[in-house]
Amino acid sequence: MEVRFAFLAEWYDPTAALLRRYQLFYYPKDSSVEMFDVKNQRIFLRRTKYDDIHQEDLFVGNRVNVFSRQLNLIEYGDQYTANKLGSKKERTLALIKPDVVTKIGDALELIYSSNLIVTKAKMTKLTWSEATDFYVEHQSKPFFNNLVQFLSSGPVVAMELMGDEAVSIWRKLLGPADSAVARREAPQSVRAQFGTDGIKNVGHGSDSLAAAARELEFFFPSTIGHGPSNTAIYTDCTCCIIKPHAVSEGLAGKILNAISAAGFEISALQMFNVDRANAEEFYEVYKGVVAEYPSMVTELCSGPCMVLEIHSTDTQQTFREFCGPADPEIARHLRPTTLRALYGKDKVKNAVHCTDLPEDGVLEVQYFFKILDG
Repeated sequence: MEVRFAFLAEWYDPTAALLRRYQLFYYPKDSSVEMFDVKNQRIFLRRTKYDDIHQEDLFVGNRVNVFSRQLNLIEYGDQYTANKLGSKKERTLALIKPDVVTKIGDALELIYSSNLIVTKAKMTKLTWSEATDFYVEHQSKPFFNNLVQFLSSGPVVAMELMGDEAVSIWRKLLGPADSAVARREAPQSVRAQFGTDGIKNVGHGSDSLAAAARELEFFFPSTIGHGPSNTAIYTDCTCCIIKPHAVSEGLAGKILNAISAAGFEISALQMFNVDRANAEEFYEVYKGVVAEYPSMVTELCSGPCMVLEIHSTDTQQTFREFCGPADPEIARHLRPTTLRALYGKDKVKNAVHCTDLPEDGVLEVQYFFKILDG
């Protein structure tokens, strides 16, 4: 009996303005997919080999791209799939505190190497009252005021981590709450390496599934409402997008580290799932100018991307030079140390997008951090 995973998936059909439902079948043996139209009760896509989907992408709540269609996986299609792929999957909150926000790249590297994936991320600066709400269970503790003051003293990065036993894996990565104890008992842990004491201790991790659900809701509300606001400043800035292929290949940490090491300040950071209409609108300046425009649109909406506001004077020109030529092959010959030379695959999957025209820097940043995040 061949292994087959089944999901119920939704696709928004823009021409008919309808949500269409499909059963999506995935066969790991030869990486093939098949789709069945639920409403019309007929095969929509015959079993076809498709290398752009991987088993680790298949979990409820994720978006996958099948031949340029963005499918939202809304339910497991059968008990076998739920048991096999869903039973140990957990979501947890990872919060990177103000003392190590500049080391966010290192944190991502550790997360990816532990087989966890980042499904949401946002840089934010908490107000005193937001920090109090977040740490409400510690209200009676003697260190409460210090904790709140520190958490609201600068930007933090909140992330939703997803994976098998994510809650315990992330807490183990962090190590004991007191950094000094961590250095003695868990010298490999993040707090042992980067922490100072029991408050300036790198990060926070939910201690149970119930806490994770509550804390994720605080930063990434699923219902109406808006979590803590982003940190974009919209002056002397340029826009950088770590493209979906680079995020799914686990390259985001390396790219962020390279950006920081080159002396650029990351003043805002957030993950977005861009839908097709928005991707077309964002890339409109390239329409009819660049032959790759349709493929660029498809890539940008193929999965989560990470959008950064890069801040410094004369950023746009210097940052564009740092990203390198749009074609990674050319970049590897002419500018071998640039981001696209190091992490790009081809003209479309070239690791990062950066603002091309000086006057567009603020506009591109606003598109994500004002319009899409609004």
